[in-house]
Amino acid sequence: MSKARELAELGAAYDSGALSNRNLVINGGMQVWQRATSATTTVNTAYNTVDRFKFYTDSDGSFTSEQSTGHRGDTGHDTALKCVCTGTDTSLGATQAASVSTRLEAQNLQHLRYGTSNAKTLTVSFWVRSSKTGIYSFALTKNDATAYNLVSEYTINSANTWEHKTISIPALTVSSIANDNGVGLSIEFALAYGSTYRTSTLDQWMTDNDFASTNQVNWLDSTSNNWYLTGFQIEVGTEATPFEHRSFADELARCQRYFMSWNSSGLSDNIYIVTPYATGTPSNSSASAPFTFPVTMRANPTMAGTGLSLSRFTANTHNAVMQMGSTSAGNAYALSAWTADAEL
Repeated sequence: MSKARELAELGAAYDSGALSNRNLVINGGMQVWQRATSATTTVNTAYNTVDRFKFYTDSDGSFTSEQSTGHRGDTGHDTALKCVCTGTDTSLGATQAASVSTRLEAQNLQHLRYGTSNAKTLTVSFWVRSSKTGIYSFALTKNDATAYNLVSEYTINSANTWEHKTISIPALTVSSIANDNGVGLSIEFALAYGSTYRTSTLDQWMTDNDFASTNQVNWLDSTSNNWYLTGFQIEVGTEATPFEHRSFADELARCQRYFMSWNSSGLSDNIYIVTPYATGTPSNSSASAPFTFPVTMRANPTMAGTGLSLSRFTANTHNAVMQMGSTSAGNAYALSAWTADAEL
């Protein structure tokens, strides 16, 4: 192959030469785990372990999520998300489900040109592994205005074996994504879904509010079942290109726009609040401490602290103020663990 032809094909694969910032997914290599590296329970809807990924179950079954390492030889990624079925549901109700999802911010998706005749095709690629073989579902939902969703299938052929999957997502020309900080696209990996949300219409945009195919396995049917994911990439173009490996610092900063943990992000030093000596009338025995976030957060975050009863904990997208009230002046309080949450 001539060098000119090689470069031409490379440019087409990378959407006319876009060699960086290709991957729309944040933390697709499962590098950042600010909240925890394992969760013992799965609530109905929760971000509780790996950053930017949400876990959902609304069934009699249950599953946990955890960090799994040592996979670089198979996938090129040392770290993966691992889900384990911990409670079975062998006969899913019509509206019951279990899934893993992530959401993409709308203003980061304007180059997809959705709602126009020049809308872009997307290519999805990821590494997946499970002890349960069969057909699984992958779904996208375009959330703004009229919601459009698309369901596709992928097959796990061999148990307990890493497999690389690629899915093509056709352009959406009939509905746009707002240019704001809300949800632009919701992406979902189905583990189990009842009949209400299943469809036989695959690989095309629709308005039917379906998230799995009629062939979707019931992954909740045995506590022996596990499911792994890493190397998850969504990019503009018709070909799956090599995974865009970003530095840990870069991936962490992207995650911190949506969630920041003082205790587990390498920011482990305490913030000390010292209440002043009481003077004047009435006496003053409260104090506050400011903190500037390392990145601008998506929206004004919800703040939470551990081990302290804060009389005021306020924040905007750039900084927070923590105020401590005390019955005794001159006391020092160490605020060692707190979070700022602005998730989609």
